[in-house]
Amino acid sequence: MPNPNEPAPRRDPDFINFPPFETEDLRANLARFLDTSFEEAVGQTRRVGNYKWGVYAFFDYDGEPIYVGQTNEMLRTRIRRHLTNQRTDAVAMSVLDPFEVLEIEVWPLPQYQETSGKDADARKHLDALERLITQRAVDRSEFKAILNEKDPPPGSLVVEAPRSLRARIVSDRVYELRSHPDFRIARRALIISRLAQVISERKVQGGLRRVLLTQALRLQWLASRRYDALGGAASVEQEGDEDG
Repeated sequence: MPNPNEPAPRRDPDFINFPPFETEDLRANLARFLDTSFEEAVGQTRRVGNYKWGVYAFFDYDGEPIYVGQTNEMLRTRIRRHLTNQRTDAVAMSVLDPFEVLEIEVWPLPQYQETSGKDADARKHLDALERLITQRAVDRSEFKAILNEKDPPPGSLVVEAPRSLRARIVSDRVYELRSHPDFRIARRALIISRLAQVISERKVQGGLRRVLLTQALRLQWLASRRYDALGGAASVEQEGDEDG
C-alpha cells in the first residue's frame, strides 16, 4: 500500500496517455446523442446517427442557430467529422468552433436509407430540406445570419420538415466551464482572430468574409450584453476616484 506520509509521485504531463476531460466529455455525449433511438413513421426504430440521409443544425449557448449542413453518407459520420476532427474545412478555417456547440438537431430522411447517394430525386429532396432548415435558422437568429460559408444549393422544390431530434451534447460540468460569458467572449475573439488571419493569407470568396462579419456581430452582441449586465456606463470609474 502507498505510504500516506510520502508525497504522491509526480506525473509527467508528457506521458499522460488519455485526452483532456472536455474532449472525452464531448465524445461521450456526442456518441450518446447519435446512438439515441429514433422512431420512424412505419414504427421501426434506428439509431439517429445511422441514418444515411439528413440535415443537421448546431446551436450555441444562447440557443442561437450557428451552422446547418446536410449529408448522404450518414449523419454520424458527418457530425463527428465537424465536432471531433480538426481537419474539416469549417473547423480548420475557423468558420465553426466546436466549443460553441451546445445542442444539435437532426432531421433524418428514412425513406432514402437504401438509396444511392447519386440518386437525383433524393438529392433534390435533401437540398430542399437544407434550404428550409437554413431559412428557419436565419429567420430565428438574433443576427439574421448563421456561420455557413456557402448557401444551400438552389432549387425550386419545396418540402416540409420531417420529425427531428434535438438534444444537448455537453455535460453539466463542461457547461459550467464554458457558459461563463467572459470565457465565451475570449473564445469568440480568438476564433475571429484566426479567421481574419486565414482571410489575410488567402484569396477567398465572399462567404468567408460574411462569416467574419457575422462573428464580429456575435462578439459585439455578447460583449455588449455582458457590459450592460455589470452596470454599463455606471460601472466605469472616473479618474481620481482612487485618489480621493
